Amino acid sequence: MVYTPKHFAETDVAQLHALVRDHNFATLVCTLQGDIAVSHLPLLLDVQRGVLRGHMARANPQWRMFSPEQEVLAIFHGPHHYVSPRWYASHPSVPTWNYAVVHAHGRVRIIDDGKALESLVRDLAEHHEAGEAHPWVMDLPGGYQEQMLAAIVGFEIGITRLEGKFKLSQNRPAADRPLVIKALEQIGNDDARGVAALMRQRQSQG
Repeated sequence: MVYTPKHFAETDVAQLHALVRDHNFATLVCTLQGDIAVSHLPLLLDVQRGVLRGHMARANPQWRMFSPEQEVLAIFHGPHHYVSPRWYASHPSVPTWNYAVVHAHGRVRIIDDGKALESLVRDLAEHHEAGEAHPWVMDLPGGYQEQMLAAIVGFEIGITRLEGKFKLSQNRPAADRPLVIKALEQIGNDDARGVAALMRQRQSQG
């Protein structure tokens, strides 16, 4: 469970899916008998099947902690940025941080089939190569490919629950929010622009 005041809760499934797709480098957390394991890896969302697909090094002990009786947690971090009181019209005020995150809870199934594992790796590569003028294509020598696939473990996480927390100045007076958006856009880095875009989206919906 993540602490989420009501005004920061995002329950629109399409919005949650969009963040997972756009920011798919996840933090995967699981526990077993009091031990905690964490990995950082890309996960692909399959909306139709309601699963997250990924793989990790076979040498990584985390996959041995997977259990059908125990849920895991995948955390997806969207854009985030510092917010200065200098940007507000309302005072006194204090600094804060705006951000968007999705927590995906679910149960893991190991992918044992070699063809399914190969398909997963191809899908991951194609997802991240999409849009490139000359995308890398997975066309590897047979022996090398088999060696690489043998060194990883594929898995699927059947999603049981999605939690979204989009902290985007909803608790500030309405006059402050356009000022925050303007300041973030002027900063101009990817995270600042991303937070500003999410804030603008909510303004247009409101």
